[in-house]
Amino acid sequence: MAFGDEHNYKNFPELTNGQIEEFGFQSPHEQITSDFEAVVVRVHDGDTVTLRVDFRDFDFPLRLASVDAPELSTGSPGQEARDFLAGLIEGEEVLVKIDRFNRVEKYGRLLGEVVLRGLNVGETMVFLGFASPFGLRREGSLPDLNKDLRLNQWF
Repeated sequence: MAFGDEHNYKNFPELTNGQIEEFGFQSPHEQITSDFEAVVVRVHDGDTVTLRVDFRDFDFPLRLASVDAPELSTGSPGQEARDFLAGLIEGEEVLVKIDRFNRVEKYGRLLGEVVLRGLNVGETMVFLGFASPFGLRREGSLPDLNKDLRLNQWF
């Protein structure tokens, strides 16, 4: 971020670790760097929820770490994943486990494992077939070597 640029905290409340080091003291709210308890107020799809906590005055999104559920645009599988997740955790108080080295995903959402009464929700989604482990979501397709190996950074 160049001098004078401002972070859009409304659309992207979470700062990456590098951004916290650079200007985290300017954040209008506490940055999440460790595990916390929250209430799930909305399930967007099979791997994204909205949380409410007592230490922030706004609700915010969380992407389930390490899992990938079908998109809603895929029809029935995406809707089934969302509906299952909503039935399981919407309105519930959960523990969110944060990997402090991998806290924020590429769209600026907080990443975390959601645990409900000792049960890892992401692992449950995978076990029951509503989601895939994140690394396997494109299993069977040819890899994009430029993206995977970042070859284009050298050219």
